[in-house]
Amino acid sequence: MTTAPEQDLPYDVFSRACPSRGTLEHVTGRWGALTLGALYEGSFRFNELRRRVAGVSEKMLSQTLHALERDGLVHREAQPTNPPRVDYELTQLGREVAEQLLSLIHCVEGRMDEVLEARRRYDETRAG
Repeated sequence: MTTAPEQDLPYDVFSRACPSRGTLEHVTGRWGALTLGALYEGSFRFNELRRRVAGVSEKMLSQTLHALERDGLVHREAQPTNPPRVDYELTQLGREVAEQLLSLIHCVEGRMDEVLEARRRYDETRAG
């Protein structure tokens, strides 16, 4: 007798108390997904990453990086130079998660003509 794959997993993101839910929020939130996607391109210093993820505030990027680092997805390396240099890069786990996110990002980008047309039709039917 085989069991469903989800029954083999010790975590259930649909359960209110499951710790995977918080990580999923960190990964799929606007800034988390964009930060992971940007870091997939390579190591960045904070301000380089902020420029790459256009629109993110310094505070939000800092909070996002802390959450992703805590979840083991991002590695922060501070070098004892003057001025201090801090680089951010993905861990192996972060790279795996970012690959999945980038597949979704590319899917959405590749279908935007259809999305925009659907929005147009939707808005037309609701215009008074």
